[in-house]
Amino acid sequence: AGGAAGAGAAGGAGGAGACPERADTCRALRPWRPRATFYSAPRVCCCRTHSDAKLKDPFSLAQKDLIHLYEDIKKELLVSTAELRALCEYYFDGKGKALRPMIVVLMARACNIHSHRTADLLPAQRSIAMISEMIHTASLVHDDVIDGADTRRGKTTINEVWGERKAILAGDFILSAASMALARIGNTAVVSVLTQVIEDLVRGEFMQLGSKDSENERFRHYLEKTFKKTASLIANSCKAVSILVNSDPQVHEIAYQYGRNVGIAFQLVDDVLDFTVCANQLGKPSGADLKLGLATGPVLFACQKFPELHAMIMRRFCSEGDVDRAWRFVLESDGVEKTNYLAQRYCREAIRQISQLRPSTERDALIRLTELVLTRNK
Repeated sequence: AGGAAGAGAAGGAGGAGACPERADTCRALRPWRPRATFYSAPRVCCCRTHSDAKLKDPFSLAQKDLIHLYEDIKKELLVSTAELRALCEYYFDGKGKALRPMIVVLMARACNIHSHRTADLLPAQRSIAMISEMIHTASLVHDDVIDGADTRRGKTTINEVWGERKAILAGDFILSAASMALARIGNTAVVSVLTQVIEDLVRGEFMQLGSKDSENERFRHYLEKTFKKTASLIANSCKAVSILVNSDPQVHEIAYQYGRNVGIAFQLVDDVLDFTVCANQLGKPSGADLKLGLATGPVLFACQKFPELHAMIMRRFCSEGDVDRAWRFVLESDGVEKTNYLAQRYCREAIRQISQLRPSTERDALIRLTELVLTRNK
């Protein structure tokens, strides 16, 4: 999970609580031009973007490519067993954010314009957007079984309705269907990149089951787990669509690093929302991470003010009163603010990376997306 933002953000986590509005953190990002064919972004100030023209809403821009996304996914899940089909289609009801396929199609068009000056989307690139949503959803099904969750996206979970055994089989079947769709693309480099995602998801889940003794090791562990469970899918999907149109490894790395940094920022904000948003708005129980014994960014930062949290983290908040005390400590500390600021730093790096591509509406929409990631409330 290496990268510029990872080294900077993880290494400087202890001082990440500085006010994001300070003048020294509000400077425009300096454009980085390793080659003459790479470009710079509209001026960026903190989490706000400015340009002569209003940046396009990424969801609206990607809508035409994703309008039949869930119908196409359901076609991949055709199976004669009616109950298995019902399980597999349960979360593909069109009510999700479709964040990952949206990022993928915008990255595909941005890379196409950079390489060939045309925004036309290749069928294989759209297939990768579909596959990314299938892999993501399969991971949610498995996560709900592991966590014993009873709600997801405001509805009862598959494991709660059909039981854990059938939920596991449904998640496995969705993954197998995604693998079949991936094989049909017929590009070994793309297959290698996206199968890495599945490995990372499993490794990340194993990492989440453990922790580290020292504060520094614990934070590095948390960021690496966050990359594997959340950001790897976005990063590698972005890289995959770039591989299909460009042979330049530097373009592949730009796409990968944008997805990596946006993905980590997205999860950091998600960890904040667990403390700041009510369950109805979030679509899942608030405070769920603490109840599962998980120490996320706000808790790890709160340890700096409340050292007694260390013992709670090591016993995974299992003693009576641990969850309530940890919740109170987070809200009485600057853990939420520091985690939000860390998310801003990752978004800055995402902007720096994507800014190297040729200017386009899609590139600017990806820049705009970083602001939406930071300001979302569900």
